[in-house]
Amino acid sequence: MGFFDDKQDFLEETFAKYPPEGRRSAIMPLLRRVQQEEGWIRPERIEEIAQLVGTTATEVMGVASFYSYYQFVPTGKYHLQVCSTLSCKLAGADELWDYLTETLGIGPGEVTPDGLFSVQKVECLGSCHTAPVVQVNDEPYVECVTRARLEALLEGLKAGKRLEEIQLPGKCGHHVHEVEV
Repeated sequence: MGFFDDKQDFLEETFAKYPPEGRRSAIMPLLRRVQQEEGWIRPERIEEIAQLVGTTATEVMGVASFYSYYQFVPTGKYHLQVCSTLSCKLAGADELWDYLTETLGIGPGEVTPDGLFSVQKVECLGSCHTAPVVQVNDEPYVECVTRARLEALLEGLKAGKRLEEIQLPGKCGHHVHEVEV
């Protein structure tokens, strides 16, 4: 049974957004649905999406592999993505990465034995002003990450807390002030 066999309503709704000759435009929403529900994208899902949109598996994989969001190996319950571009590097992301991988005892593409964590370095998460930045799954960013904030994050996640329930020490340091005009 294919992933989308029981999702005909979703397919119809998705394909209705594009002209019949533009079904390939649905690659991203189909990939996202698989990623959200299965946590990673298996080769057979790439094939299935290619058949659904009328293209090749190579083209679907070309789209999917461009984005760090899509995973091609199983991930932990909490997939920690550490921004590795210049602003985050200058703010200490490499040291955080080293601490994270040493503490968890895993590297990219691996999952902790308890199934809780996986890690990945990613390209710019778009929050340079609050570097370094970590993203957990598809949640809002954890910004201004220090070792203490990362330790608190890991402890909170291990305790089963939702991201918004975890108390992180220190302040982010970025404040937006409203100015009356």
